[in-house]
Amino acid sequence: SAWLGYQQSRMEINNNYQGAVVLGVERRPKTKIVCTLGPASRSVPMVEKLLRAGMNVARFNFSHGSHEYHQETLDNLRKAMDNTGILCAVMLDTKGPEIRTGFLKDGKPVLLKQGQEITISTDYSIKGDENTICMSYKKLALDVMPGSVILCADGTISFTVLACDKEKGLVRCRCENTAVLGERKNVNLPGVVVDLPTLTDKDKEDILKWGVPNKIDMIALSFVRKGSDLVEVRKLLGEHAKSILLMSKVENQEGVANFDEILANSDAFMVARGDLGMEIPIEKIFLAQR
Repeated sequence: SAWLGYQQSRMEINNNYQGAVVLGVERRPKTKIVCTLGPASRSVPMVEKLLRAGMNVARFNFSHGSHEYHQETLDNLRKAMDNTGILCAVMLDTKGPEIRTGFLKDGKPVLLKQGQEITISTDYSIKGDENTICMSYKKLALDVMPGSVILCADGTISFTVLACDKEKGLVRCRCENTAVLGERKNVNLPGVVVDLPTLTDKDKEDILKWGVPNKIDMIALSFVRKGSDLVEVRKLLGEHAKSILLMSKVENQEGVANFDEILANSDAFMVARGDLGMEIPIEKIFLAQR
């Protein structure tokens, strides 16, 4: 019967498990457990707990924090490893190319209402209000067109492009939902091939002045778009490229389209579903991941 078959299967699984234990066969995980060490998780006691719970890669997010801040965290990690006798790899996650909204008048958040029109300027010195805001991407008016979508603040604010003034660097938009916009929020341009370098000057400084001296184990490269991005990083690392692994983070449509060449040049691969979900329909994320 089905029940007897089920019981027999359970016995076989249990016997196999017991046999593996007797033979001393280790069940090694096929994936790494990566934990971001931030303000709430960087103390020595907390890092020790993470190590004992199974963390084997510590992620240092260079989108935030100074070199001094990350050095303190790394020192804590090494103390925790000494205390527990558990080894853990160190990953430097680059900030990468990004587009952000600008500052606002008096630093006050702006209420945007569904249906209202607003102008986006590429003059980043402008202090924004309910009529005009700015974004850090200089080629915005050149790369979008009427009908294009601009997403802000992790996709919580959506604009539809109505018109572009390429000479003045202005984009007229309609707000598609009611929301509050704060300062320096991230921006996504679905379907747009953004003309920004994958490896920024900040990334290079973080890698050469912090990562290499601290003998990190791997670099998670943000917003990888093509295989040559990895080649550039290896050239930057020089002789250190032999000892530092490169993990590619695919976060936009261009990266998905160039998956094969990116994979061929990568040591590891990460599907960054957060930013990728801003670029392609969320129901297609799982297909992209496969």
